[in-house]
Amino acid sequence: MSVDLQMKILLVEDAATMRKMEAKILKQVGFENIVEAADGREAIDKLQSEEGIGLIISDWAMPNMDGYELLTWVRGDARCMAIPFLMATGHGDKAYVAKAKEGGASGVVAKPFTADELKVLIDEIFGVKQAAVKKDEGPKVSSQGKVRLKMAHIQITDHLPLGVLRHQIETGAKKPANFDIETLCMGGWNPVQKALESGEVDGAFVLAPTAMDLFSYEVPIRLVLFAHRNGSIAVRNGAGKYVKPYQQFFKHKSFLIPHKMSIHNMLAHMYFTQMGLRPGVAGKEAVNVLFDVVPPVGMPEFLKGNSEVSGFMVAEPIGSRAIAAGIAERQFLSSEIWDGHPCCVVVFRDEFIKTYPEAVQEFTTMLVEAGLFIRDNLDQAAEIAVKFLDPQGKLGLETTLLRNVLSDPQGITTDDLYPEIADLDTIQRYMTGKMEIGRVIDLDSFVDCRFADAAYRQLGLARRSGKERQAASAGEQKLNVFEQTQTHATREGKYLIFQLADERYGVGVLDVREIIGLMEITELPNMPSFFEGVINLRDKVIPVLDMRAKFGMARTEHTERTCIIVVEISGLRGSTLMGVIVDGVSEVANIRAEEVEDAPVFGKGVDTSFILGMAKLQAGVTILLDIDRILHTREMVQLSANF
Repeated sequence: MSVDLQMKILLVEDAATMRKMEAKILKQVGFENIVEAADGREAIDKLQSEEGIGLIISDWAMPNMDGYELLTWVRGDARCMAIPFLMATGHGDKAYVAKAKEGGASGVVAKPFTADELKVLIDEIFGVKQAAVKKDEGPKVSSQGKVRLKMAHIQITDHLPLGVLRHQIETGAKKPANFDIETLCMGGWNPVQKALESGEVDGAFVLAPTAMDLFSYEVPIRLVLFAHRNGSIAVRNGAGKYVKPYQQFFKHKSFLIPHKMSIHNMLAHMYFTQMGLRPGVAGKEAVNVLFDVVPPVGMPEFLKGNSEVSGFMVAEPIGSRAIAAGIAERQFLSSEIWDGHPCCVVVFRDEFIKTYPEAVQEFTTMLVEAGLFIRDNLDQAAEIAVKFLDPQGKLGLETTLLRNVLSDPQGITTDDLYPEIADLDTIQRYMTGKMEIGRVIDLDSFVDCRFADAAYRQLGLARRSGKERQAASAGEQKLNVFEQTQTHATREGKYLIFQLADERYGVGVLDVREIIGLMEITELPNMPSFFEGVINLRDKVIPVLDMRAKFGMARTEHTERTCIIVVEISGLRGSTLMGVIVDGVSEVANIRAEEVEDAPVFGKGVDTSFILGMAKLQAGVTILLDIDRILHTREMVQLSANF
């Protein structure tokens, strides 16, 4: 039995570039009959109009109707309830996987996924048995008493200590007494995670938040060492014009990250929060920088020629390679936000640690030495890196590029791999408390420091002193500054000035799409009191609110100056257009940072969160508005239910 390759597949994905990439993956598997939809509502239209759809593959976070809502509709519709439903999601944490399956998903694949992953899942959904593979009964022990150690990794410099150690073993520079090494280079984080869960590998170099998430769901793993510190870069799209106000470059666009459960997600969240933006995945709150999950090695191609993607954050050397190719511009290094932060960690499965502690100890000690080797032998380490990270030459890596990455004083460091629990606690408290991602775990149970302690003693290395650790933990204080501070520079720029009664208000011109005169407004029931209804603007339905009513002012008769400003705002599932009725528009003003003061405090009960500041201009004091914050989340939920 095999899956019918002529089967009609409904592919639901709002990002056009991502949809194109996923359609390409489906064709690699062998499927050609693909019907595309941009969101849940369009998918329902396709299901009701198209005959013979045999499989639905849907993204989770989408505008208008998300993947989970589509899943609920499908499972409740008599015609469609039997259609297999594969949820493809950037929510890589285990909680979302469980929710999708409980909701009736036939399978879940976390983005980014490969053709092989997709084929296996589709075969499983349709009950196709995979070719019998002899199960590995566990690590094999050679006649010399050495265990075969299988370690997974991906193609990033974060994992170079493993490459150096393998090179040293192959060349005879290191001769382990207790293990033989087998490294498995995988195409992305999903295969690494799956291999750890299934026991296909004994250990892995994996993202710290991912490892903590697996542990929280009782996957039997323990962290024994950090793989590196620092080493990631954020770049912006080189095709865009980067001018003040800088936050507008990223607003209402996508920003690529390698995994939801990653330090990249956390540090990018901090950076954009500092800019006065609200980053995150669509669906939970009104975000205006949408994080999309994309395979690390595919990020430059995804960015190239795509104006809807503002940039990406990833481990090196991928970012530097994109810069060298003229695709991207450097935005910041991860160390500029948190110097000395961990990212990837070394984990082992419990049974391997319990059965072969001598091998784990020897491997840990040699890995610490490999990290020191990189620090002291940059030229040779760069040569090893090219062969380890790009053995088939597909990435086009060069020794000079790798050496530049390794020698950057603010870049990756491998000479201090001790697993500091305080650093991991900083990560989990920020991600659970500020981003509402993951679950808090008992780090003392998760981190096994025995092997690092012994390695440091054997090599005569000292852990960072209390003063040094305190300086490093100042990184946490630095993170808080990034999260809480919105600099005056974010308030500088051009504003469209409009009037309500005798007050002057300003909204950033880059949020304004057009200004139109009053037109027929269709009322809708059960909406907030300030909501006037909807207009049909060139066949696009746009909700309209009355700014006087929203601000608690008395309504007045409209005049010839009354108009509607069409603005782009951040909704629960991405950006959308909204019309706001104002008394009149006067001018476009170029406002400097020094002309803006903070909004006054009016006491409890008075919400000023939507006020960016008070601009003192020659024409009078002007209240600058953050248009995204005009609507509260509960109001956005109410509006989203109707649009």
